[in-house]
Amino acid sequence: MTTASLPGDVREFLEGYPRIDDEPDLNANLEFYKNTRRCQPDDLLIDQLHERWETDYSKLEYKHGYIQWLFPLQEFGMNYKAQPLQKHEITAMKEDSNVIERLQRSYEMMLGFYGMELVSKDTGELRRADNWEDRYRNLVRAPHNYLRISRILKCLSEFGLEVYNGGFLLFVLAEQSANKQLNSQTIKSSMDRWWANCLRNEEERKWVNGIVRKVRSQPDFVFTEEAYREALRRRKETGSLKDESGGGEESGGEESD
Repeated sequence: MTTASLPGDVREFLEGYPRIDDEPDLNANLEFYKNTRRCQPDDLLIDQLHERWETDYSKLEYKHGYIQWLFPLQEFGMNYKAQPLQKHEITAMKEDSNVIERLQRSYEMMLGFYGMELVSKDTGELRRADNWEDRYRNLVRAPHNYLRISRILKCLSEFGLEVYNGGFLLFVLAEQSANKQLNSQTIKSSMDRWWANCLRNEEERKWVNGIVRKVRSQPDFVFTEEAYREALRRRKETGSLKDESGGGEESGGEESD
């Protein structure tokens, strides 16, 4: 898929939102992540939200205002009480280790809501949570979460945590390919058109899209859990998901019997 054929919001994200000017007086996202401003309309500090809602899946499902506060972007969302992320906020937030730790906790909270858990902060590797069956069923039947996932992936990229994006995308792909989970047409459509393109690292984006296309177009090709872990191990050791041993940009997985 060429950049020109991508959805407009993904193109804006990949380009770094060049047409959006910084507004130096706006600091709501920075203050929220410093635990000094309450999100609205829920009126919670971020530490309170993490503590009270971490396993309250009903709130995470049916409340909608919090997601823009937890994963701010330089684009407008549906909650008019949240503020678009400002460029100066990104700089300040990336320099604050407490902010980054809170952002990681936000990601892990949402992973739990989706039935997943983070194995490694270094590689972004995921595994199923103990309650994965119930949470996967909810994810399949609640497609508004697919917009949330696009937001989460974009936000992680903004804050230098893009290692998590590949870990998430390839985990979902292995679940679809090897385990026939999260395999609904709506999830696959969101993944193929939006999620897999929410990577600013061009080489990684091309590699992930290549593996996705191979899984979709070759029924006998299986992207296995082992191939998933191997790709992340390779990236940690070499800085790239690509197999430089001769397998090509779409290597990984195995042929089924």
